[in-house]
Amino acid sequence: MRSAQKPISALRQIMNKGGQTERCDFCHAQLTENHPHVLELSNRQLKCACRACAILFSGDGTTKYRRVPHRAVYLSDFHLTDAQWESLAVPINLAFFVYSSTAGRTVDFYPSPAGATECSLELASWSEIAGDHPVVNEMEPDVEALLVNRMGQARDCYVAPIDECYKLVGLVRMRWRGLSGGAAV
Repeated sequence: MRSAQKPISALRQIMNKGGQTERCDFCHAQLTENHPHVLELSNRQLKCACRACAILFSGDGTTKYRRVPHRAVYLSDFHLTDAQWESLAVPINLAFFVYSSTAGRTVDFYPSPAGATECSLELASWSEIAGDHPVVNEMEPDVEALLVNRMGQARDCYVAPIDECYKLVGLVRMRWRGLSGGAAV
């Protein structure tokens, strides 16, 4: 009986260590807490990368991966009217918009209890908004998004890295309660 306890004890020790060290998805090097990410374009999946591997994907985007930048900018001059927002047909007041090079168009997502949910973007309305705000066309395709927060009295717009947008979606998902999300959301 004592020999059977050794493997179980070893498994318990492994499980009790908590979070294992994250590793680079490319070279398996140990990662720091604030490591870079790259986006796999074909399936929009984020990959963890060490700094050396992330540099490999910092070019013009001709690879199947693209490095996610760290730039986050509050856009104090970016204003959407209520009518413009309603014309986009986003069902909630928090969403992010990103140009997808594989789809050849801008796509939008909003947080939900199921994760990031794609919405059917009204392209004519989006084209008008993008025409009014050149910063939209200056964002890096696939990896930078226009994050719009119109929750409550907020009317905030940001250029944000796509990994931070998905992190926000995860936070909303973790705190979601009931049908409407609850007060914490």
